[in-house]
Amino acid sequence: MQLGHKLEKADCIFVLGSNDPRVAEYAAELYLQGWAKTLIFSGGVGRLTEGVFEQTEADTFAAIARDAGVPSDAIIVENKATNTGENVRFTHQLLTGHGLRPKRFILVQKPYMERRTYATFAKQWPDAYDHVIVTSPRSRFCDYFNDEIDLTTTVIAMLGDLERIKDYPKLGFQIEQPVPSSVDASLIALKTIFDQQ
Repeated sequence: MQLGHKLEKADCIFVLGSNDPRVAEYAAELYLQGWAKTLIFSGGVGRLTEGVFEQTEADTFAAIARDAGVPSDAIIVENKATNTGENVRFTHQLLTGHGLRPKRFILVQKPYMERRTYATFAKQWPDAYDHVIVTSPRSRFCDYFNDEIDLTTTVIAMLGDLERIKDYPKLGFQIEQPVPSSVDASLIALKTIFDQQ
């Protein structure tokens, strides 16, 4: 589910909202290291953040970035999107309205959502672009969990993302990506286990 892209300088760092504040912390680090001059946060209230965050995902993440030292005038907030496709489309609309047409992107998301984020962006970003990479906070799978992000919820979300990677190209939401038969077999086995919980 991770892509292993190498970082390259970009026009913007585009952060897709989630329930993991470490994504915002990592994006702020990338900005402060000089990877791009604009930091975009997209996300309204999602199923994993409703009742958890006091504000939208984008507003919560933007506050984390400001607290980390990112200047407010470098931050753009899109706070209506409720899914990955809307993150892409609504952000495009917002940037176009501001006369901005970035061509090189660093997309930031949770580790297990890198592939789905890339597939959705590649399908739904309306303009031509020169380069897009996807990155996420680095951690080993066993170190990813904490008091707010538990194993069961994460594995169920991962299984759902993998199903979307398989199904969404047929619906026109994402580009096609090969899923090895061994991964498909693991999906079926894990669904059997986690559907019982």
